[in-house]
Amino acid sequence: MAAKLRKGDKVVVLTGKDKGKTGEITSVDPKAGKAVVDGVNIAVRHTKQSQTSQGGRLPKAMPIDLSNLAIVDANGKATRVGFRMEGEQKVRFAKTTGDVI
Repeated sequence: MAAKLRKGDKVVVLTGKDKGKTGEITSVDPKAGKAVVDGVNIAVRHTKQSQTSQGGRLPKAMPIDLSNLAIVDANGKATRVGFRMEGEQKVRFAKTTGDVI
């Protein structure tokens, strides 16, 4: 099945502690149904010092469920994603505006 949300998409969080925040998807795990969004769902991870890194408490973006994300359309609002054929090409489009993503 084609992915509705992909790496590089600008999304808004629909539920949870970060509701309303927007960010760009940095990675997607389709098998687990999760995505990492830049600046959203931040957790502090403690890392040990090594020769290459300083160590300490580092903020890290944790995965968030795909069902809690919606893509942002041209108007800046959350929208659902649909698929349609344009010639031989299958494209994603925003349900609110009808524009190709």
